[in-house]
Amino acid sequence: MSNTVRSTTRTVSKKKTNGYQVIGTRPIRHDGLDKVTGRALYGADVRLSGMLHGRILRSPHAHAIIKSIDTSGAEALPGVKAVVTARDLPALSDKIADLGEGAVNLRDLSTNVLAAGKVLYHGHAVAAVAATSPHIAEEAIQLIRVGYEVLQPVLDVRAAMKPGVPLLHPTLTMESLGKKTNRVSNVASHSQMKKGDVARGFQKADVVLEREFQTATVHQGYIEPHNATAQWNADGSVTVWCSTQGAFITRSQVAELLKLPVSRVRVVPMEIGGGFGGKIQVYIEPVAALLSRAAGRPVQITMSRAEVFMGTGPTPGSYIRVKMGATGEGRLVAAEAYLAYEAGAFPGSPVGAGAMCIFAPYNIENVLIDAYDVVVNKPRTSAYRAPGATNAAMASETVIDELAEQLRMDPLDFRLKNGAQEGDTRADGPAFARIGYLETVQAAKAHAHASAPLEGRCRGRGVASGFWMNYGGQSSAVANVNPDGTLTLVEGSTDIGGTRASAAMQAAEVLGLRAEEVRPLVGDTESIGYTEVTGGSRTTFATGWAAYEAAQDVKRQMIERAAKLWEITAADVDFADATFTNRKEPSKKMTFKEVAARLGETGGPVVGRAAVHPSGVGVAFATHVVDVEVDPDTGKVTLLRYTAVQDAGRAIHPSYVEGQMQGGVVQGIGWALNEEYAYDGQGRMINASFLDYRMPTSLDLPMIDTVIVEVPNPGHPYGVRGVGEVPIVPPPAAIANAIYRAIGVRMRVLPMSPRRILEALGKA
Repeated sequence: MSNTVRSTTRTVSKKKTNGYQVIGTRPIRHDGLDKVTGRALYGADVRLSGMLHGRILRSPHAHAIIKSIDTSGAEALPGVKAVVTARDLPALSDKIADLGEGAVNLRDLSTNVLAAGKVLYHGHAVAAVAATSPHIAEEAIQLIRVGYEVLQPVLDVRAAMKPGVPLLHPTLTMESLGKKTNRVSNVASHSQMKKGDVARGFQKADVVLEREFQTATVHQGYIEPHNATAQWNADGSVTVWCSTQGAFITRSQVAELLKLPVSRVRVVPMEIGGGFGGKIQVYIEPVAALLSRAAGRPVQITMSRAEVFMGTGPTPGSYIRVKMGATGEGRLVAAEAYLAYEAGAFPGSPVGAGAMCIFAPYNIENVLIDAYDVVVNKPRTSAYRAPGATNAAMASETVIDELAEQLRMDPLDFRLKNGAQEGDTRADGPAFARIGYLETVQAAKAHAHASAPLEGRCRGRGVASGFWMNYGGQSSAVANVNPDGTLTLVEGSTDIGGTRASAAMQAAEVLGLRAEEVRPLVGDTESIGYTEVTGGSRTTFATGWAAYEAAQDVKRQMIERAAKLWEITAADVDFADATFTNRKEPSKKMTFKEVAARLGETGGPVVGRAAVHPSGVGVAFATHVVDVEVDPDTGKVTLLRYTAVQDAGRAIHPSYVEGQMQGGVVQGIGWALNEEYAYDGQGRMINASFLDYRMPTSLDLPMIDTVIVEVPNPGHPYGVRGVGEVPIVPPPAAIANAIYRAIGVRMRVLPMSPRRILEALGKA
């Protein structure tokens, strides 16, 4: 298959696109009508008979021992039906659970759901109530009396690593290079990746640069807050309706935390108003279930925006040191990195992923990477769109830019000279299969943006690249043939960015149907086979593959049915473009619809099934170009133009690929310029609202041009690569490089807010 490049201005829908009828076209998404008319049901829309309203009491302190909890005042309030604390959760031992985008110790997860013995961050859940109205529940939590012994919080990753600082977990001992140590520390783990001989590599270098970087804690910023409704049934089973990125992952967590068999927990995923990795871990689902058991009635909990900021997982703040060396001819010969990531209150930051990504776009013979996972008094970090990679790219891509400058090379040419290709190995071991990194750089270089004049005072252009390894995982799908020749496709992946459509389109392509003739539905945990989380850029790849295989199963069965109608063998039936042809008598043809209408004559319903666990994941690369203007008097950065180039492997629905690219860029822009958690001296978050936590709006952004590169992934039937995560990786570095060219100052701390830019200008 040939490699192609398409941009938003050149892509058109055709009868045949790259040899396909459906793939590569832009049908209207199947769930669009319900969403634009308000009929789609989200988690907070659940209404059950006798439903109570839950509220959570959260810690006002960042670090404190819980000396006592008195719930009697809340219990005595009329209208209160249940009160729970950590005492109501089963005691759990250490057990690591895989959440799809990271692992977590279940004991830590339980302690995060309701604090036991100690609160570890401002907003840590301590107790919960259920009452007949949300107002009574709100009043009741104010009546709970908690005695605290306040401790000194530790908020900075480097400070947390120093000896003698307060310990969040007195029994936490550091794991180093895969082995337990006896060192009690806030450093949960130290891992290392090596390739070649770094010391010898630097000896070959003519130019060596070493730089330090800091990135702030930022939130995913999804519009819909967390919600959960739970019904503890009389037979001891539990049903949970919630906003989740993975119904089966939620089922596993709830079952483990409540010590129930998974068969006794049913999770119904509702429509989701954004997640980006932040709606994988459970927070309130087990609490709602406990309250329901205590009250004997269903309970619904919906977080406020402040609770979302204070009580759910943001992405980690980090400290990164990068050292890179190149020859005078511009060949990278050595790279070294030190990454320390905040895990929040419990171990489990994505520092390992950051280490895998930091130098991945480049073929460097000698690499050494040290990665540290460090606990601090902040919410436990969660995944956020390529977790760990954006921090890492901010460091490596700005050093790459500075190396290119010192070598007097164009930054895109420098990347072309050193870019990873098929067969090259990453520092963590894997060798690349067919990849399209160099194609993204070439497309960026060929784009009109890269050579357009940039005139005016304090204006600059920057470029950066990014990598994400993507994920496969397990998915299931069931395809039911309807008598009118349409298909009902049931799959288990929460639809965040149009994945219902992408799965349906892959099934439609197999059967020669129009995309509109496949109706996709997201099933709950009792109506579809096990399916992993919607995350890791896996859904169009893996769930789409399950849809493809389910459609292949339908195709095989439908060929057999046509053969029965003609009284011939299945081997004598051809199928193409939704039409069956009798090989013995080629004039005899039947359409898919005609055979579907006669299933009752040939054996009854046709149901296609598939369960997949594919290994041929295609990694993702992107290269971005951005123009900025900096006001030297105020420090304000204005984005003038932005172009994102990305290898999608094969764009199933180009509009949704473009939307993912644009959405990731916007979040990366917020991360670059404005977004950060702000804390006071006592560790209290002071900007827990969209008013004070500054996210970009449409008024802050130019139109983001997208260029889709298609280097098909050989590990997928249609060449798909996941696209949702890598677009957030390059923006901060690209913008930092543009700022440098605008005002001559290298920015190495995120966000690059007006204050920080003015400070940097003052030191220049």
